Amino acid sequence: MSKGEDRGVHATVLLARRTIEAFVRDGVTVEAPEDPEMSDRAGVFVSIKKGGQLRGCIGTLEPRTGSVAEEVVQNAISAATRDPRFPPVSTEELEELDISVDVLTPPQPVGDISELDAGKYGVIVMSGGRTGVLLPDLPGIKTVEEQIDIARRKAGIAEDAPLELLRFEVNRYS
Repeated sequence: MSKGEDRGVHATVLLARRTIEAFVRDGVTVEAPEDPEMSDRAGVFVSIKKGGQLRGCIGTLEPRTGSVAEEVVQNAISAATRDPRFPPVSTEELEELDISVDVLTPPQPVGDISELDAGKYGVIVMSGGRTGVLLPDLPGIKTVEEQIDIARRKAGIAEDAPLELLRFEVNRYS
């Protein structure tokens, strides 16, 4: 039994782990299950950590597929193999990985930063055709200003550029 396949682990996390293991070991894409718990449509982020450090994170802000299960499969493969910040996950690493899945609510425009809360809302910053995203409740990020600054820098948006802000909430499973 692989790490994380304990009782009580959410179905999305089990699916993400199974997807990553099948793709990394055998180059196989698993079939998304028809699970009522994952049948809705939503944006999904899959985050991979190794030794407490980020190892990959890819997601969609809005659904691109027919179900959360399909989003998990696609984003798990991308997080493990296509995050440009990291080399692809190797078979030797599989047992060391911790996986979490964030299922997003639809993004909502924000009129003022007072409508944000770094612990509760993820943030989307947009300017000049560039978009940066940061999930909520991340270790070390205490303020909305830090959250916006990190998302802005990830997108390559100039410090003095005007920003359009959106927020979203997540259901986080790990």
